[in-house]
Amino acid sequence: MTGNADLNTRPDYDQVIQDIADYVLNYQVTSTEALETARYCLMDSLGCGLLALRFPECTRHLGPLVDGTRVPHGARVPGTAYRLDPMKAAWDIGCTIRWLDYNDTWLAAEWGHPSDNLGAILAVADHLSQKHLSQGLPALTMRQVLDAMIMAHEIQGILALENSFNRVGLCHVLLVRVASTAVAAKLMGASREQIMSAVSHAWVDGAALRTYRHAPNAGSRKSWAAGDAASRGVRLADMALRGEMGIPGALTAPQWGFYDVSFSHTCKDLALKPEVERVFRFQRGYSSYVMENILFKISYPAEFHGQTAIEAAVCLHPQVRHRLDEIERIVITTHESAIRIISKIGPLANPADRDHCLQYMVAVALMCGTLTAEQYEDSFHAAHPLIDWLRERMEIREDARYSRDYHDPAKRSIANAVQVWFADGSDTGEVAVEYPLGHRRRREEGLPALVSKFRDNLATCFDEQRRQQILTACGDSQMLHAMPVTDFMALFVTEQATVTD
Repeated sequence: MTGNADLNTRPDYDQVIQDIADYVLNYQVTSTEALETARYCLMDSLGCGLLALRFPECTRHLGPLVDGTRVPHGARVPGTAYRLDPMKAAWDIGCTIRWLDYNDTWLAAEWGHPSDNLGAILAVADHLSQKHLSQGLPALTMRQVLDAMIMAHEIQGILALENSFNRVGLCHVLLVRVASTAVAAKLMGASREQIMSAVSHAWVDGAALRTYRHAPNAGSRKSWAAGDAASRGVRLADMALRGEMGIPGALTAPQWGFYDVSFSHTCKDLALKPEVERVFRFQRGYSSYVMENILFKISYPAEFHGQTAIEAAVCLHPQVRHRLDEIERIVITTHESAIRIISKIGPLANPADRDHCLQYMVAVALMCGTLTAEQYEDSFHAAHPLIDWLRERMEIREDARYSRDYHDPAKRSIANAVQVWFADGSDTGEVAVEYPLGHRRRREEGLPALVSKFRDNLATCFDEQRRQQILTACGDSQMLHAMPVTDFMALFVTEQATVTD
């Protein structure tokens, strides 16, 4: 009997997979705004990675798996002397960029940090460039790196616009894996069939649970998960170029595909609209939209839904700093996504727990007038019991307009407001900030501050001469576009070495 047997006719690749492959193969980046934003994104992401090297909890993860291993044409890890195979280099670069929660952000139905993909892009580009030079071929250029960044941002961001992976418990690093796989395969010279094969495996890898991002299990995995996803993207791309067969129905296969297994419960009342919620929805096609609209974390290393709350609290700091012990109540008015992801009460177990706590961010900003990565550390928290005392006096409210404007494509605000009441009945008045400094609407104000942040981060690793070399290379678009990847990466190593070592 064959009535219940699976139909064994191999399908065409799912349209979502085909569209990603066609985009990375055929799209030509022409947007000057996207290229300029990508240049700033490159600077900011590398600066975040350099700053993370000050934290031993990060650096203990870096380096070869076997001490002393030296890889021919090994990819460099900025701020270190490591030369690693491209998979481990992607892991290390991605880990450092993401460690302090200070790199760029994309907020939509799904959240994420598209510059996480830079780990895969730089590792592959540096390794291939060194290999090409050894064969008498030209190195890849930094323009190719910027193009790849724009494409990786676009893939991750467009998938996130209308599709809420977090509502089914999945983590946005799944999208890093998909985007990194696609652009790594493109850089490696993959054919359309090979790119589709690689991307299909990225989807079949499946669930990336968000457990480690939320109370009571929040922990340091959220700081290295992106590097892990970028590294996996490199591995899957490499396998495809070696001839590994793809899985055409990775998304749509009945019962066994991603839609049925992992994406079938995004609707609160699934019984009413199962046909809508079981497939990805797309607001727009792939172009350069995401890079043009990316959000930068310029002032504060904190989860992005709380950035405007920190700005508001810093504004209130002069009014409250001498009256902290008189505070009776603090009201934070916010949007639904912030409440769902970063509103926490009770003990905070570690730095990763604290930098995803809206109340902690606001308390430190009110108390200190700033917020730095060091202020999440156990030693700082233990020395300042006033932080938890202030948290206990906080009330979180949702403003329905803030929640609507957050999802409005014409606005894409990330609004928060803070107001403090004192025991004598007086109050500070409400300070509301709807668009953070890193928003596209505040580019003119934000970009000089971003360059200043990059300059400060360079100073944590390099002397003045090297800093000037890097700033010169990054500061001139034409120079950067033409620069070989090998020359660019050499600027960021702590021990200069020739690319043929």
